[in-house]
Amino acid sequence: MSDEPRISVMVVDDHPIWRDGVARDLTEHGFDVRATAPDAEAALRIARTVQPDVVLMDLNLGSTSGVDATREITAALPSTKVLVLSASGEHKDVLEAVKAGASGYLVKSASAVELVDAVHRTAAGDPVFTAGLAGLVLGEYRRMADASAEGAAGAEPPRLTERETDVLRLVAKGLTARQIAERLVLSHRTVENHVQSTLRKLQLHNRVELARYAIEHGLDGE
Repeated sequence: MSDEPRISVMVVDDHPIWRDGVARDLTEHGFDVRATAPDAEAALRIARTVQPDVVLMDLNLGSTSGVDATREITAALPSTKVLVLSASGEHKDVLEAVKAGASGYLVKSASAVELVDAVHRTAAGDPVFTAGLAGLVLGEYRRMADASAEGAAGAEPPRLTERETDVLRLVAKGLTARQIAERLVLSHRTVENHVQSTLRKLQLHNRVELARYAIEHGLDGE
């Protein structure tokens, strides 16, 4: 038996059968499912109480929006990560969710194995996207960076160490913390320490924002 604490999860979906099914599957795979919620208002209220590591968020919550719920939860609980689990793979929905603070986006057609892996990776701080969507998000960040490059000219960026910059480049390429550790011949903990230090210096909240910063500052190339 592992001594590591179980990853705590909350499931937000307006369909009771789907919501309860996902909660049951995650419980069977060893997650601590602390709560479920049917809409955005309940999601924020309950999340404040149970403070889960990861919120699985549907976007279509009937009369309320999962994007709004994502924005409110990530603002109120910076240490809680939101993984969108939606039937929609529309580019507009993906980009809106990420801009609202989601750490990743998985379509509901994903397998149980993919979902379990995605929750583990989200809890570890890795951006997680259904195949093909990561490129969409990074492409949008590049477009936004190009559009704002002139206005950002002359700004003095925070000073990062050489190793922090190395880690940041690899985050922008979509590598996980373990892959970065292998690439740079470092321990997983050391990579996490560099990531957290860089987040503090840049006043960012997650690896998705780190990737955007790297692209905006030309650190995503070879």
